Amino acid sequence: MVGRGSSAYERELRTLLEGDESAVRSYLRILVPEERAAFERIVHEPFLVVRGAGSLGFDLVALRRELAFPLEVKATSGDVIRFADASGRADQQLAAHRRAVHRVGLTVLYAYRRLGRRTEEPWRIYLGSDVPTAGSLRYICRRLPSVSTTREGHGILRWEEGMPLSRFLLTVRSIAEPAARGAT
Repeated sequence: MVGRGSSAYERELRTLLEGDESAVRSYLRILVPEERAAFERIVHEPFLVVRGAGSLGFDLVALRRELAFPLEVKATSGDVIRFADASGRADQQLAAHRRAVHRVGLTVLYAYRRLGRRTEEPWRIYLGSDVPTAGSLRYICRRLPSVSTTREGHGILRWEEGMPLSRFLLTVRSIAEPAARGAT
């Protein structure tokens, strides 16, 4: 089953990345105590998040002074999202995203929202294209798990392989912020 890219989950991720205090405080409840302080920093170090449109466009684009990345949002209650399901539209979308970001030196990230689980962090992040050759984004993307590929060449997101959103934001902060401070 291809995961659903619902606008409700796009909005949820958008409010988290924008540092909306109520959304962040709600998310903090599911994190272990040692991860909470780092995640809460998104309130003071938010992204500008723009919602995309179009059938093969990006769902969201997150921007901050030192980096930018398009995001594709998928949601399902299962452990796996298979891009070959639903007539292969998600595979076509992945290929289109990869072509688009390659031309401009960016990367596309996939955000997988797991539904129906209240005891673990519900968001995982994956690299959907090649690691950029320059900039802060290159160092961040090197640490991200890639969208996997089946033997037949189709994209697949495996829940257990993804990087939790809290760890992704900590990685962004630890890599991008020192670079931004050094540029001033």
